[in-house]
Amino acid sequence: MREIERAEVVRKAMDAGVHLVSFFWCDNGGIIRGKSTHITGLETRLSSGIGVTKAMQAMGDMDELQVVEGMGPAGEFRLMPDPDTFSVLPYAPKRALMLSDLMSRSREPWEACPRDFLKRVLAKAETIGLKFQVAMEPEWYLTTKDGDEFVPCDESLDNSSVGITFAQDVVDDIIEALEAQGIGIEQYHTEVGHGQHELSIRHAPALKAADNHLIYRETVRNIAYRHGMYASFAPKPFPDQAGNGNHIHFSAWDDDEQTNLFFDSDDEYSISELAYHFIGGIMEHLPALVALTCPSMNSYRRLSPGSWSTAYTCYGPDNREAALRIPSNFWGSEMASTNLEFRPSDSSANPYIALGGVIAAGLDGVERQLQPCETQWIDVDPTRLTEEELAERDIHRLPTSLLEATQELENDTILTEALGTMLADSYIAIRRADWEIFSQQNDEFEIRNHFYKY
Repeated sequence: MREIERAEVVRKAMDAGVHLVSFFWCDNGGIIRGKSTHITGLETRLSSGIGVTKAMQAMGDMDELQVVEGMGPAGEFRLMPDPDTFSVLPYAPKRALMLSDLMSRSREPWEACPRDFLKRVLAKAETIGLKFQVAMEPEWYLTTKDGDEFVPCDESLDNSSVGITFAQDVVDDIIEALEAQGIGIEQYHTEVGHGQHELSIRHAPALKAADNHLIYRETVRNIAYRHGMYASFAPKPFPDQAGNGNHIHFSAWDDDEQTNLFFDSDDEYSISELAYHFIGGIMEHLPALVALTCPSMNSYRRLSPGSWSTAYTCYGPDNREAALRIPSNFWGSEMASTNLEFRPSDSSANPYIALGGVIAAGLDGVERQLQPCETQWIDVDPTRLTEEELAERDIHRLPTSLLEATQELENDTILTEALGTMLADSYIAIRRADWEIFSQQNDEFEIRNHFYKY
């Protein structure tokens, strides 16, 4: 970090009366973690970082250390904060956060840094003239506690004005806090589940979009808590209610970021040949990709047929049961609004790993000039097709368990090579460990240990 940047961060923190600044990162299990420095040590920490044992990136969902080469009790990485992410916390005005890269002692990006993985994928895309705009679209439950049990805050219906009224004080404070941190709001509505909400935010350059998702999660959770409530981003916090997705909308732009390269006005669905190659790459890697975008045991409770969470290897226009949706663009801004939506994704994922994986898969489609399988194009609910019809169209179920998805990832050399050896090995080790733990327990154990983690 340059001296001028350090000075600006310190000035902002001191002017705001901040006494603690947290350096946050997201681990391989999708958990937001961090260490904080007191304001008196901030300037030094901005230069030297904060040391963390390498073992932290080998911790599973239950904080059980996995055996991963180079991630034992010896050695540490440094949390090096990005000055562009500095923000005083509206819900805790004596505190601030900065999102961090994981650096080695040699001052190079550590091989197991998820944020650097996304940076590497984006740098590769830039070599062929592509820059990405991304919007993540998380869903979450607003709950209260009855004894030791979490319960939905209301029993309103999808898009219900009753649900909007009940949660308006919390949601208004969330919106105000997000805007104070420079995150623009797009739309808001209640969802299918009781007490379930979706507050979508503005698109941003890919790295910033991933950063924004972590800030979003922290903001929603903290504002809810200040209102005596608990926000859960878990994929399936209530077995009898709708699941929480985190759909990824993305588009590729030219070097000047003026032209959307996914747009083609002559195409029936307004998408370009480049976009079709991207679809081809994502569909090629889809079974392995969900290990990166739906990485928790709880994720596979959500990925079920007929639940609008997507459960099949198919794509289509405005089809919310397709793994990859081609959204219709907006009148008057056709070029700017053209994008693809990746739907089998949830907030138990590390957003840098999930987004990096989606883009890496798409870039493989571009490099190999892949075309999506025409028979996998679908404009109906795939659950209405018979097993024979699905087989004829080469449409298959996505992995139905974390173990199956992890095995697919292990066998996908394109994705594991993109991740790099250390990140891939540690990530897979944690996924396998989580499977071992949760597969031996009952449903209640799974729900309880996922509910308030994300």
